[in-house]
Amino acid sequence: MTQNQENAASEPQFWTAIKDRLRKLGVDVEALGVTDASGERKYKVVVVAPDLRASVEEMGQAQRDQVVMVRVDEEAMKNLDAWVATGAVKSRSEAAALFIGEGLKIHASELAKFQEALREVEEAKAKLRDKVREVFGRESGDEERHG
Repeated sequence: MTQNQENAASEPQFWTAIKDRLRKLGVDVEALGVTDASGERKYKVVVVAPDLRASVEEMGQAQRDQVVMVRVDEEAMKNLDAWVATGAVKSRSEAAALFIGEGLKIHASELAKFQEALREVEEAKAKLRDKVREVFGRESGDEERHG
């Protein structure tokens, strides 16, 4: 029995069917796999819309008034430029905003796991600011003027 046959025998049928379908579409399934610390091959299945039309339309309706400076490598820049060339987006900025948004949607479950810890950090910062006011006798807003 080959390694692939052994893996297929231990996988749920639905996953085997998904991999078979991806292979038929020309996707190198083995190249998609990542390994965990033990060297065992793991996969993450992410469902994305078949096109980005809804995301582009949604982005066009939302106010984009926050600025983020991002450094990207040459390959990412070429990809952003390619999206602009398609006419799907108007600028590199719009393309970057689109794909940042899509990436955040894809990884929302991971971020949700951190939300409680982030809330606790914010509460701890607030307690620290309160303690500083108590110790130094500063009024609210003084710490902004004094750094």
